[in-house]
Amino acid sequence: MNAPRTRVQRRPVHGVLLLDKPLGFSSNDALQKAKWLLRAEKAGHTGTLDPMATGVLPLCFGAATKFSQLHLDADKSYDAVAQLGVRTASGDSEGEVIARCDVPAITPERLAQVQAQFTGEIVQVPPMHSALKKDGKALYEYARAGIEVEREPRRVRIFELQLSLVGPALLKIVARVSKGTYIRTLGEDIGAALGCGAHLVSLRRIATGPFDVNQCITLGELEALNESDRQARLLRVESLLPGHERVTLGPDDAGRFLSGLRRRGAWRDTEQAVVFGDAPRALLGTAHVKAGELIPTRLLSPIEIQQILGSEEPVPV
Repeated sequence: MNAPRTRVQRRPVHGVLLLDKPLGFSSNDALQKAKWLLRAEKAGHTGTLDPMATGVLPLCFGAATKFSQLHLDADKSYDAVAQLGVRTASGDSEGEVIARCDVPAITPERLAQVQAQFTGEIVQVPPMHSALKKDGKALYEYARAGIEVEREPRRVRIFELQLSLVGPALLKIVARVSKGTYIRTLGEDIGAALGCGAHLVSLRRIATGPFDVNQCITLGELEALNESDRQARLLRVESLLPGHERVTLGPDDAGRFLSGLRRRGAWRDTEQAVVFGDAPRALLGTAHVKAGELIPTRLLSPIEIQQILGSEEPVPV
């Protein structure tokens, strides 16, 4: 008989945890484990990583979940290895082998040509084994049922690409890409360009936006920490807003801003502003500025601000 599961007393937790997602875990599995370890009331992630992928997975807690969608647009960097000469149904090692082909001799010159071919703006057809939805249903659900549906090609950008042979029929792919880029598809398309096909045997996200894998913690490392040290691993909520114009408001304007009112000032127009109060110094939310008018976009609640401050300082209301 299984022992009863320990009931966790949840608490308000606000911030961003940079997790090095383990192999074999879905993004949601990793999120739920971290949420349990932190005893957090509310959590979400900033876009999924496949179970076969490891690496940077920013997890958002509490107030940070309000800004998690903004991180979906961030550039991402990957380190992958593709097996040349073997194609699979899913484009990775978890899928059934559908074709084998001899691998031709690949010269450094040929590799450089293909690298140039796939650098810059390219067109990809999203893979069937993906979470992209068609008619309200994820493509992987159709794939599992043996159904292939038509997918619209999409334009993506490969900002940087490095290709190198690292073993017999093994190709290393290091790439920095725009949102919406499928690395499995990139590996398959590169394999096709080399005349032999390919599938990914490993995939690691090494950076997303301003976050690097060297900043990350594993679930095992997180579990080994005491509760206060786990809390100390959280980045501030505003770490999700690195490219935003910074605006600081005094107590009166801060209170009105938190009520959803527009404020007027000598601010330059911008689509992305992060707004702070100065007494006490606290994140209030995001906004955009048009014709000198600060217009609220996403706001923290006074309770969230108080919890983040962790003190008895009055919050502007």
